[in-house]
Amino acid sequence: MCGRYASTRSTTDLTALFDAVDETGGAQLAPDYNVAPTDPVPIVRATRAGRGLAVANWGLLPHWARDPRAGARMINARAETIATSRAYAESFARRRCLVPADGWYEWLRLPTGRQAYFMTPRDGGVLAFAGIWTRWRDRLTCSIVTTDAVGDLAGVHARMPLLLPPERWGPWLDTETEPSQLLAPPPETYLARLEIRPVGPAVGNVRNDGPGLVARVDAPVPGAPAPAEHLAQPLF
Repeated sequence: MCGRYASTRSTTDLTALFDAVDETGGAQLAPDYNVAPTDPVPIVRATRAGRGLAVANWGLLPHWARDPRAGARMINARAETIATSRAYAESFARRRCLVPADGWYEWLRLPTGRQAYFMTPRDGGVLAFAGIWTRWRDRLTCSIVTTDAVGDLAGVHARMPLLLPPERWGPWLDTETEPSQLLAPPPETYLARLEIRPVGPAVGNVRNDGPGLVARVDAPVPGAPAPAEHLAQPLF
């Protein structure tokens, strides 16, 4: 599950990091420490000129969708069923993208209440979530691909975004690559880069934003998979 994440890098930073052409129409991306469903988010997709940086609403709307509000229920596509899902299969086969992020949030139920965690690279580097996109009427929309959580991440939530190390960016965007080969979790050495950081409760309100949301607080840090009954319940 990925129901909130942070994406704070500028258009200039993202085009450089992903070696992409700016397709945002000159709009400067504002830092967002509390990305929520249906928000506009940066994506990197394949274009005739190479990689392009565009903006899409988070929550994929298939061409047959009638109501844009349906996107709030389409923010995540399960890796296990994405190739056969009526809503996602065509985009998975033909329109894959990278979703840049600083990290993502999950909630764990502790005896003291619900505790928020921010999963982020220890070195402050960028993450790329595997994503898919499509065009719905006058806008682009996208979903994040999720998979079973592994390692210590499973102690926070049973699901996680499918993380793509840099060497997988090109194959993911290349629709000539057999997509089933791309759905494996990243290697343990890559996951070891991630910090599970306890953060304050303010992130639970979508109206809150700012760097204070990702500041560390004093709380237990999961170091092993938690019992199923202690796993966080999705907010969406």
